[in-house]
Amino acid sequence: MTTLDRPSTTSTNRALPANASEWLHDPVFNKGTAFTDAERDALGLRGLLPPHVQTMDEQVQRVMANFHSKSSDLERYIQIVGLQDRNETLFYRVVMDHLEEMMPIIYTPTVGKACEQYGHIFRRSRGLFISLKDRGHIGTVLRNWPTRDVKVIVVTDGERILGLGDLGASGMGIPVGKLSLYTACAGIHPTQCLPITIDVGTNNETFLYDPLYIGLREKRLRGEAYDSFIEEFIQAVQNVFPRVLVQFEDFGNSNAFRLLERYRDKICTFNDDIQGTGSVALAGILSALHLTAGKQMRDQRVLILGAGEAGMGIADNIVSILQEEGCSIAEARKHIWFVDSKGLIVKGREALTEHKVHYAHDHAPCLDLLTAVKFIKPTMLVGVSGQAKSFTEEIVKAVAGFNARPVIFALSNPTSKAECTAEQAYSWTEGRAIFASGSPFAPVTLNGKTYVPGQGNNAYIFPGVGLGVVATGARRVTDAMFIKAARTLASLLRKEELAEGRIYPSLKRIHEVSLAIAVAVAEEVYASKLTDQPRPANLIQFILAQMFKPEYPDYAT
Repeated sequence: MTTLDRPSTTSTNRALPANASEWLHDPVFNKGTAFTDAERDALGLRGLLPPHVQTMDEQVQRVMANFHSKSSDLERYIQIVGLQDRNETLFYRVVMDHLEEMMPIIYTPTVGKACEQYGHIFRRSRGLFISLKDRGHIGTVLRNWPTRDVKVIVVTDGERILGLGDLGASGMGIPVGKLSLYTACAGIHPTQCLPITIDVGTNNETFLYDPLYIGLREKRLRGEAYDSFIEEFIQAVQNVFPRVLVQFEDFGNSNAFRLLERYRDKICTFNDDIQGTGSVALAGILSALHLTAGKQMRDQRVLILGAGEAGMGIADNIVSILQEEGCSIAEARKHIWFVDSKGLIVKGREALTEHKVHYAHDHAPCLDLLTAVKFIKPTMLVGVSGQAKSFTEEIVKAVAGFNARPVIFALSNPTSKAECTAEQAYSWTEGRAIFASGSPFAPVTLNGKTYVPGQGNNAYIFPGVGLGVVATGARRVTDAMFIKAARTLASLLRKEELAEGRIYPSLKRIHEVSLAIAVAVAEEVYASKLTDQPRPANLIQFILAQMFKPEYPDYAT
């Protein structure tokens, strides 16, 4: 087939390259040294590549050799994102084949370092940057994206990147990384994924005076002007990409809850920091119950350090489970306590926000976590505070004193922000702790026994939820989907994994996990009549058929 004979677009409505240079420089189509002899002749590539045609396996071998030669994780991040910019198919083959090794690089914890240095390591733009300069013209900016077949948007305004705070436009690493996981974990086609950073300024003084900062050098927009800008963005997205799934990511607390409530019943959207974190934490809690002498959720007292998006998402999901066990909502909330920067959240405390009031109980004030632990005697201690080392030895030992199998979740990201390490949790409890973290920790050997810490990574949840929503054409995303996702994830844990101390399946099984969650979410979509599409006879095969596989097409035929 000659260049003129080929169709002008792909199945995802992405225009094919017009000349040899574009074939080699468009990451969607570039195969690098894997272009066959027939393709080199048909596409005018003869002489523009070394003569040896490499297999994809040989290319992966070269990538991994270079990857392992790097001296730091940040250098590995730069290398692997550079591959994504050159050859997306090969990038996803590498990531899928080496997911346990790659996930800490393309996502937490290394992506946090990359965002902090984003302007300094910037090579090539990915996604869309929509700034205050674009007011009144956001639709035009969205139409600059090269394809209309966008199914998932991950958007941030950079105000609360992981536990690192306001990184402004440098937060783009987060939506890029999240969408890489949508593809690597759940098979959503990379051309159907759009990362967006909304730049409304930053209050990060270091960035404001950094000559290499890539965003607007002005203070953050607030109030009605901010809301108006977000509204224009949402309306433009609906016009340009109808029925797209919009995932809010790493917005500040003051906006995250508000925006979710404003749009959740109007468009297909969710907030991963609230709902995704709540779901993955709930799955870990349900798994932990298998290791705590058969106790039920109604037997638990959960103390959460950090009353922001993640903490409230976790609490609300626990309440849902307790309601399923027969508790009233008021009774269910009594099982959950919060400590924030001002101490234990109790009734009568001044200036409590609306979402905190629901979990304010009758109790004397406790100004620090240790005092709260001694009074509440929690069965589960969950950290989502972003405050490193806040689970001290005294605190962890106190929780262990009340429980034969204390549940300790140090979920703050990145690793530098974890409330305690896996080694500390196991050693301070003589190996009795049921531990999970947000970023990965290596297995810990104590007194001859090896413990494999769980990683409460949202990547277990959001890709599968997104796949179920996209595959069915759902109009809305509901809390029930995240409860089903959590129950599905917990149900997939194997006995041998529990025996190792895991409360999440191995990441090697992530495609199995994502498919199972997508099927559970799809069932909820059809049961709740959230789509106009008919239910397929074989739901598993229907979803499997839509999942991207990193294989090179033949452009010569």
